[in-house]
Amino acid sequence: MNLSPAEIISTFPSLRTIVDAYGLMAKKSLGQNFLLDANIPDKIIRLSLQKQNKTDYAEDFVYEVGPGPGGLTRAVLAHNPKKLTVVEMDSRCISIMEDIKEKIGSRLEIISGDALQQNFAEKDSSPRHIVSNLPYNISVPLLLNWLKQIKAYQSLTLMFQKEVAERITAPTGSKNYGRISVLAQLCCKIDWLMDLNPECFTPPPKIWSAVLLFRTLAERPSPKQIKNIEFLTNLAFSQRRKMIRQSLKQITNLSEKLQKANIDETFRAEQISPEQYLTLACLL
Repeated sequence: MNLSPAEIISTFPSLRTIVDAYGLMAKKSLGQNFLLDANIPDKIIRLSLQKQNKTDYAEDFVYEVGPGPGGLTRAVLAHNPKKLTVVEMDSRCISIMEDIKEKIGSRLEIISGDALQQNFAEKDSSPRHIVSNLPYNISVPLLLNWLKQIKAYQSLTLMFQKEVAERITAPTGSKNYGRISVLAQLCCKIDWLMDLNPECFTPPPKIWSAVLLFRTLAERPSPKQIKNIEFLTNLAFSQRRKMIRQSLKQITNLSEKLQKANIDETFRAEQISPEQYLTLACLL
């Protein structure tokens, strides 16, 4: 009798048993903090799919960065993806993934390497999703890479340090509003799925975490516009206490362009909305 992925996964030993068996102490150098309560990854995937009006990942390709002992890996596989590709640098975790692959088969692909060097947009076909308890030390660079190719993805379900999640979702005018807020909000509809306290992890980090769902907007900046937005926000937010007429003074015909974008010259970086940055980017 052929078992479903969910039925196969239900026969696996607990995540804590796996960690003990492989001597999998989390490595700080790899930004590792493991979720060992299987209910939490299951809830993350359920909430993400519900927001997307989906019941599973049937016919979809999913990518996971840093699977660790496999909590999210199991939760994704239980929701029947066409294929799940995991990227991992830790040889101990790769061994765990190989054990899962032995039982699950070809729907699990394992890549040993640096996630920053991977281009998921060039793999497989649509629809593509990324799901990850992101290594905290590279979470923002990874997100920026994916936002620049956001049209390749249907959704990103990502865990961050809570303070990073607050920066990503920060409204215009707030103290947390910055470059990542502008780009993320122009590219995606962002839902705050859940908070996770330190005790959910092994070892417990010193900070809370949060899970965000990014859904690609139908109307989003082009690659050229994204490049211009990055240029503008780098200038503006690196001198965020200065008025925009000073921080952007190297731009030709700045006053005219600000007027067309309906931006007051005395505004500071955090007073300009994502939409205004996009309008200005289109004028460069």
